[in-house]
Amino acid sequence: MQYNPGWNNSSVNLLHVRAVGPGDTLHYIWSSIGAPTVLLVATASRSSTLCVNWTQLLSPAPAGAIWIDPPSSVVYSAAVVFTKVFEYSEAKTLEELFYPTYDLSDFSWDSVNHTLNHTALTAEFTGIPATDPSGSFSNGSLAFRVTAYEASGRDGPLPSLLHTANSSKVEFVLAGVVPRGNSSRFVLELATVEETGVVQKLRSTRSIDDEYTPTIFEMLSLVAKSQNDSSTLSFLQWKATAYGSQTPRREDGIQCRSRGLQAANWSLPMSSIVHAYFGEGVGSTYTISAINISFGGEDGKVYQEKRYLSWSVLLGFGQPPKDTFSPLVISIMAVALGTPMVMLLVGSCVVLFAQRKRCSEYEPIN
Repeated sequence: MQYNPGWNNSSVNLLHVRAVGPGDTLHYIWSSIGAPTVLLVATASRSSTLCVNWTQLLSPAPAGAIWIDPPSSVVYSAAVVFTKVFEYSEAKTLEELFYPTYDLSDFSWDSVNHTLNHTALTAEFTGIPATDPSGSFSNGSLAFRVTAYEASGRDGPLPSLLHTANSSKVEFVLAGVVPRGNSSRFVLELATVEETGVVQKLRSTRSIDDEYTPTIFEMLSLVAKSQNDSSTLSFLQWKATAYGSQTPRREDGIQCRSRGLQAANWSLPMSSIVHAYFGEGVGSTYTISAINISFGGEDGKVYQEKRYLSWSVLLGFGQPPKDTFSPLVISIMAVALGTPMVMLLVGSCVVLFAQRKRCSEYEPIN
């Protein structure tokens, strides 16, 4: 993990996470320059490096300021941009009342260097609006907590996402932010940038196994697939839940919904590192898709109680991890289904044996 490689000023944040495999390298470039963004770049070289022209990156025309050396080693690149947070409440007429939008490209972000943990491979981007007329962020903040992984495993805290070494996690956190309505709900908008020939698919998978995430039976995945060979290139994966506590329990669950995947016809903020890497072709040479993730129960009052909201999403390369039935669930199913079968077989044997014994007590008439 490298913070602002080649730059000594901490007024901006750029975090480079580099994972080296047997014959390739995965690059995650996180930044709060403009809207919070992560670039995902996979290369076919163990020695590929990130290069940054800081003067150009911080200029009004950042195109070409970020690249991977050697450029020929890049086999896939994409980006995820966290663009806006909406707040709304439902009026008595069941109409949605939207408050002024929080544009994340206009936030002021703390230095990530203070939260960087090279042992745990974690970092935190914490910010507040540059202007806050309503005073909602006077004692609150918005954060993106980043976690990298060296091996496969499962997170301890809920929602206990299963991960691999090819993935990272980001946790979206609202803490202490005062709602502007009595029953406010929040919506996080995120956008993906993909090369031509790559399409995004939103999938929903349901399972009866909720051992690791109690009462949550749905897993959602946003996968990038190549149109040529239908192979999965990258993914975002999350459970259909958020939580209203720093130490989440089942009763702290907050309903989480995905409001469809749409082709975005708007441009990303010019200061985003997306333009620095992909150039001016974003929106023409590259395709932009957007999805909204909403948080809140039917009454919208879950956030009101603790003023805390956290939502975790896994992102990475290749196929998203697949949960299988745990040994505990398999054992329960075996007992639940096997016990009636055993009883049926034993009962049938007893009946047959009793019938044979009763018939043997009589002599044939003829």
